[in-house]
Amino acid sequence: MPSRLIRATAFFAALAAATPGHAVEVVATVKPIHSLVAEVMAGVGEPALLIGGSASPHTFALRPSDARRLEGAALVVWVGPTLETPLAKPLAALASPDRVLTLTRAAGVAVLPGREGGPWGGHDHDHGQGHGPGGKGDEDEADGHLWLDPANARAIVAAVADRLATADPGNAGRYHANAARAARSLEALDAELARRLAPVTGRPFLVFHDAYQYLERRYGLNAVGAIAVSPERKPGARRIQALRRRVAESGAACVFREPQFDPGLVATVTEGTRARTATLDPLGARIADGPGLYPALMREMAGALADCLAPAG
Repeated sequence: MPSRLIRATAFFAALAAATPGHAVEVVATVKPIHSLVAEVMAGVGEPALLIGGSASPHTFALRPSDARRLEGAALVVWVGPTLETPLAKPLAALASPDRVLTLTRAAGVAVLPGREGGPWGGHDHDHGQGHGPGGKGDEDEADGHLWLDPANARAIVAAVADRLATADPGNAGRYHANAARAARSLEALDAELARRLAPVTGRPFLVFHDAYQYLERRYGLNAVGAIAVSPERKPGARRIQALRRRVAESGAACVFREPQFDPGLVATVTEGTRARTATLDPLGARIADGPGLYPALMREMAGALADCLAPAG
């Protein structure tokens, strides 16, 4: 009788672990990626968000509670060392690389190199001091804002579903069904954004820092420079003078600030010019976390671009 009881207990424990609704622990680093992972996990569980609010993924401080969360996660989804730089060493220390999904290496994700020189300034090479699990040197020079292309977002949800199905086979069907539904929604969102931005393709503008290359490539937008070399370093007087000339010579219709940084820099650059100003936020710092954040973020940015770049009158 005791042996039967032990076998029955083990059977029901295994059944519970494989039953849909019992999610594995998942951590996503930044808000847009967390939103896409949450979409894939809908109806099963919720991923934890590591870097919330307006914290910069380049410089955030990993707390002991964050380190414990990473150690206990079945899956950590991050962009890579080019973006969440302080995570490179902690993630490399995890016992199994299967517990880390690095999106710069995920199948179907197009990765663009970071821009350097001229209106973009020098690249912040300090980002490249550590490699993630199985690191590649060129990853450190990539542009990490890869979620700003909805085609990449579709590849991300597919990659997340595949990894979750491996980590949690009892819910594999649900993960893949959620990813398929998300991909259809993202395709519709892509078409919507293309229509919204079509009237302003080619119109010149400046951004606060070089975070929008994927958006530009996807929709034919014409960014002509960035104010800050990196979001953590204020530009000097010589660079401000060069940017003021750039605004005047390019006929920039708009200069975009970001809510996390000093708006006075944008006011200084646009003073005495005809350029308008507006706000872009590639992380969605002020949007509620969850599966709805990603489409809200993309629509918010498209609206800001379309409105500020529209011809006067």
